[in-house]
Amino acid sequence: MDLLSIIGTILAFVVIIAGTLLKGGTLAALWNPAAFVIVFVGTTAAVMVQTPAVTLKRALSMLPWVFQPPRQTPLVLIDRIVRWSEISRRQGLLGLEAEIDDETDAFVRKGLQLLVDGTEPETLRSVLEVEIATREHADMDAAKLFENAGIYSPTMGIIGAVMGLMAVMQNLTDPGKLGHGIAAAFVATIYGIGLANLLMLPMSAKLKAITRLRVQQREILVEGLMSIAHGENPKHIDSKLQGFLL
Repeated sequence: MDLLSIIGTILAFVVIIAGTLLKGGTLAALWNPAAFVIVFVGTTAAVMVQTPAVTLKRALSMLPWVFQPPRQTPLVLIDRIVRWSEISRRQGLLGLEAEIDDETDAFVRKGLQLLVDGTEPETLRSVLEVEIATREHADMDAAKLFENAGIYSPTMGIIGAVMGLMAVMQNLTDPGKLGHGIAAAFVATIYGIGLANLLMLPMSAKLKAITRLRVQQREILVEGLMSIAHGENPKHIDSKLQGFLL
């Protein structure tokens, strides 16, 4: 679990609630069903119109990463690559066949299979880098979905506020309703700006950072497999791959 994301999300809601109370407002003033529908459903509708179905599906599958990101273990990967290089020096590349069967990561398994099959180093790099670039592009598009939601939600908040003020203007003959009506109208603005700056934009940035780390780890793998294919010394491979972590 990512404690920083959990604490940050809780703190965001605490700030809004505490700020309202310190300003003399009430918790009931923060709830407005009409504003909720306009901002949250409206933002969802805008994102759905803009986003291809495959990207939307990928974004939803990545959402849990904000609070429970996939485990990134570059040091462990480097140790494994060095061990593979030692095996290949003693037994040849065919000695790595047993490692393929035990591997759970599809990308690592594919790289090892290419290596064992005797694929030319440059061809191996080309094949794996195409997959890296394709996955990075798809994941970045998915992460950008939340950024787009953060762009739309403040605008939806303004629309909700304007619609609320229109309703207030229709009741100018009843001064007792004006104050409550104006306050309710601006709840939509709070929803829109809060949704963007406390949730959507931070989540997008977090997912992009995780994607970059995943790409880095796969680049380490590709460089390591290339080094093994070239028959480099395991110690030299270790030193080279450690450079990715500086």
